[in-house]
This record gives sequence, structure tokens and C-alpha cells, in this order.
Amino acid sequence: MIALTDNSYLDLKAGVWDTGKCSGCGACVAVCPADALYFEEGEMVTSPKSNGYCKQAIDGVQCGACYEVCPRVGEQSRETIGKYLDLITAKAAFDVPRRQSGGAVTAILSNALDEGLIDAVVTVTEDRWTLKPGSVVITKSDVLISEAGSRYSWWVPLLAALKYAAIDKKYRRIAVVGVPCVVQAVARMRGSNNDLVRPYASSIRLVVGLFCTETFDYASLVLGKLKAEKKIDPTQIRKMDVKGKLEILMQNGDKASLTQHELRECVRKGCYICTDLTSLLSDVSAGAVGSPAGSTTLIIRTPTGRSFVENAIKNKRLTITGSADIPSIEKLAESKIRKNSGH
Repeated sequence: MIALTDNSYLDLKAGVWDTGKCSGCGACVAVCPADALYFEEGEMVTSPKSNGYCKQAIDGVQCGACYEVCPRVGEQSRETIGKYLDLITAKAAFDVPRRQSGGAVTAILSNALDEGLIDAVVTVTEDRWTLKPGSVVITKSDVLISEAGSRYSWWVPLLAALKYAAIDKKYRRIAVVGVPCVVQAVARMRGSNNDLVRPYASSIRLVVGLFCTETFDYASLVLGKLKAEKKIDPTQIRKMDVKGKLEILMQNGDKASLTQHELRECVRKGCYICTDLTSLLSDVSAGAVGSPAGSTTLIIRTPTGRSFVENAIKNKRLTITGSADIPSIEKLAESKIRKNSGH
């Protein structure tokens, strides 16, 4: 039975794109059977574009796949941490160059690739020279480890790469790593009865959700704020970290920073309605909040997530470092809910 809907991309455009709610996750681009949706290059791209050919809108062929998977259709959650099985801190038991926090996500996924538990990871990559982000499909653990440290705080339509992984390459054991809107879109795929969406849902074995307060537009922040206004050459940046303000460490040891006010101008508009800090609908959530320096907080939410973590521990790829500071996670989560509720 094909459970298609009467909602076309025109409904998505009117209700989400034109109202500034689009998260930019790329799910609609991935599932469109006509390949009619795409994201343009440029500064502060707020939503996808259509080439005008929608099977439903033009030919009257029921579809609704794009509307079905959009994480901005429906109400936002007001939970802070959500349901979970275990809440721990951990770190990679091997060296992960340029890792963020404890490198636990890289440890879990590289172990899973080596063990044959997954055959591909849909994740974020970053040009080390320009810092420009992109979505990528990785199938080798050494490549995954070399990509560690790519900044998920950059906006990228991550799930657009899912079509290449699930449809073009026909991978059937895919891990997706993404921020809350990406996780929400995957959850909608997994819960869908639409036959056009099922090939994606059935191909996803593991979802790792990352803590996220907001994402930044690359062109607006790097090319605009940093390069044009602050005269900071992105090729000379060694490290950037957002801790209330953006802290920048240059290759020569110099430091610079941007205030929250300056950063706010570079945040995608669609982030201002998101109330999910901890990726509530993932199999495993991960972030730096709640763990000591050098460790990663892991919220293990499902039996699937627990199995992947335990396998990495068993193979001595992941080391548990302790229990997480739950109040600090709840405090930041509540702050995000308060800030973005009412938009």
C-alpha cells in the first residue's frame, strides 16, 4: 500500500519556506523523486528552490514525500534531555586529530565501519583551507578519523547526501550524524508509511544526534564577518570554538573573538524556532556540555544506540570516563526552549 499525501511542495513552500521556518536539513531534496528541489549557493540561503517540476503539482501524481519528511511540519518538542537508557561521558581510546571534545562519536562510528555494522556514514566535511562545509558519504574508518573536527555548527543541507548513499549507491546500513533538525527529519522518515520515503528509512541503521544551540551560515560568518569585516583570513585559522562567544585561534597563536550579538547576525533564521538542544529522537546523542574537558557526553536513547556504544567499548575503541553533569545539560536546554519558544 502506497500511503501518499495530498501535500505537495507548494504546501511546504507556503507553510515552511516562505515563513522562515526551514531548517535547511536537506531531507526534502533527498526524497524528491523528480530531483526537482535544490539549494542554491550564496549567503544566508533560507530554503530550497524548485525547478518547477513537481509530479504532484504539475501532473496530479500523488507524492507528498517532501512534506512528509520536513522537521518543521508540526509542533516543536519542549523536552530538555528526553528519554534515555544511559547517560555517560566517554572519549576515544585512540588518537583522533582535530577532534571535538572527546572524539567519542568518531570512535563509535569508526569501530562500526571496521566491524561491518554499518557500510556508510552520512556526515559533515570541511575544507581545511577555506573552512567551507559540505555533506559527504564516508565508507572507510581512516577517512572518517581524518574528517574528525568538522564543525557541525556550520549550516549544510546534510541529508541531501542521503539520496546518493541510499539510492545511488544502495547502501543498506547507513549511519547519519547530524544536529537536531536532521535527526527530526530522519525520525519522520522512519515513521513514514509513504512508499517513496521507505527506501531511505529502511537504509538507516544508526542515528547519532549532536547537541546544537544554532547553526551559522558559512558565507555570512566566514566571508562576511571574519574576512570582510574583521580582516581575518580563514586559511590562517587553526581552531574555532563557540562558548557563548566565538573564540578563534590563529595559526600564529593570535586570538580573536566575536560576541553573541555579532554571531546572531550569522545564524540561520530557521534556527530560531528550534527548541531541541539534545537531539531527542536519535539513537545516541552527543555533545560537550555536561562532560569534563577531553570527554564527550553520550545520551544513549535506544537499544540500537546502546549496542553500538558497547561494541566500541568491547573493542577498546571507546573509554567511559564517568557520569555526566545532568543539571548543566538541562540548564542549556531550558535556555534554548525559552529563547526559541513563541517564534
